[in-house]
Amino acid sequence: MSDQPRRRRGRGAPPAKTRKTDYRRLRNPFPAMNVFSDDRVAAMHDAALDVLERLGIKVLLPEARAAFEAAGARVDESTQMVHIGREVVEAALATAPKSFALKGGARERDQVMELGTMIFQPGAGCPHATDLERGRRPGTEQDFRELITLTQHFDVLHMIPPLVEPQDVPIHLRHYAMTEGQMELTDKVPFIYSRGTGQVDQSFEMLQIARGLSDAEFRAEAHCYTIINTNSPRQLDIPMALGIMDFARAGQMAIITPFTLMGAMAPITVAGAMTLSHAEALAAITLGQLVNPGAPVCYGTFTSNVDMKSGAPVFGTPEHFKASLAAGQLARHVGLPWRCASGSAANLGDVQAANETQFGTWGCLMAGATVTLHAAGWLEGGLTVSYEKLITDVEVLQMIAELCVETPAEEAEIALDALQEVQPGGHFFGAAHTMERYSTEFYEPLVADFANIGTWEERGSVDATARATDIWKGILRDFTPPTGRQDNLEDLRTYISKRSAEGGCAPES
Repeated sequence: MSDQPRRRRGRGAPPAKTRKTDYRRLRNPFPAMNVFSDDRVAAMHDAALDVLERLGIKVLLPEARAAFEAAGARVDESTQMVHIGREVVEAALATAPKSFALKGGARERDQVMELGTMIFQPGAGCPHATDLERGRRPGTEQDFRELITLTQHFDVLHMIPPLVEPQDVPIHLRHYAMTEGQMELTDKVPFIYSRGTGQVDQSFEMLQIARGLSDAEFRAEAHCYTIINTNSPRQLDIPMALGIMDFARAGQMAIITPFTLMGAMAPITVAGAMTLSHAEALAAITLGQLVNPGAPVCYGTFTSNVDMKSGAPVFGTPEHFKASLAAGQLARHVGLPWRCASGSAANLGDVQAANETQFGTWGCLMAGATVTLHAAGWLEGGLTVSYEKLITDVEVLQMIAELCVETPAEEAEIALDALQEVQPGGHFFGAAHTMERYSTEFYEPLVADFANIGTWEERGSVDATARATDIWKGILRDFTPPTGRQDNLEDLRTYISKRSAEGGCAPES
């Protein structure tokens, strides 16, 4: 039966149309799912404010403590504890923007940060990379550049994260290599590590050079972002506090992400872990708004649980899903765009990995996350990014993106003519309605194989993971970097050469 449409097309039917897709800007089509009642969410928010005011948060950076104190917070310099009154937090939430533009290197790559937007990123921050041909290995600059290339290729991946650490580049020069790779290979929104003001300022300068931005243009809108992780429970370290302040001053986006694992660095209950996460996020958001009211910021969380037998972090669990739903409720309570995360603790791209990642991604989706991190390629709880898993996870993301496309139900789609044409006991393969739409109506799989088992065996019995290998190799082989200003890239390389010769810039800790 699967051959019948082909035979009919061969008898003078018009050529097949090309299916057009646009995954570059997505909005979540689903109503947000709740795990708690509204009064319990309000109670958790109130408890988080009580934590900040009464219990306090330890802030290791003196400049950050001074900013809090100037705003009216109570600071104990002997313990480095900062007690932030709820009125200070509420004033910060009032100035934090509820919607703002996030600018890519090309206008079609711009994103809008607000509730309802849906943005995906692949796995981030992994020390290792793996693929079927080269095996598991410490991340290199080549891996970083290849993974940027794969991310650039897929429109359903909207921003560039720090996919893998290029450990073959010394840490005082690494920000040069990572920024250069992003400026050369992608026009999507780039990432900059918060590893001290020196590295951040130089990364800002490199971005401005490569994208031809004046100081005023750069500061007027957000052109890059960073991830800020608190040190749960209730601590903000020096690099992260500096990052909040550096990005706020420059008008660039900070994604605030407490990493709270239930039963380890957070209470074992979903409500307790989310109350802690919310308190830490509010403290970090407040610091940025104190430095620059109106600075672009993204509320965030990465809350899951641990395996109580080993203490290892786990992802894609029911508790992870519920925590994502709670995070969405708290983000909507304060009205800010927010970040969530998928991920997997599996050691290779097997059924466990697929299940955990997809379940975690659906948690983010049903929670209404603005940005979902670690949605493709992430393994071992963030220790490894897999080339093959990136491909197979993108398949799921593209199918989710298809759910965002409007499904029309006008007269042509109701198809009364087709129902009239096909008689009882017949089929619709050759109906005019089908022939007009057969090449454009359905999602075309990236890596899935719909052949029957006989045909599949004739083709060599290649499984999805092996097919994914061929796909990523083909993308790297045929890749063409986005068209950019080559003179700007030459200026960037001159800048990097000069700074490198001067000794680079060491991170702060």
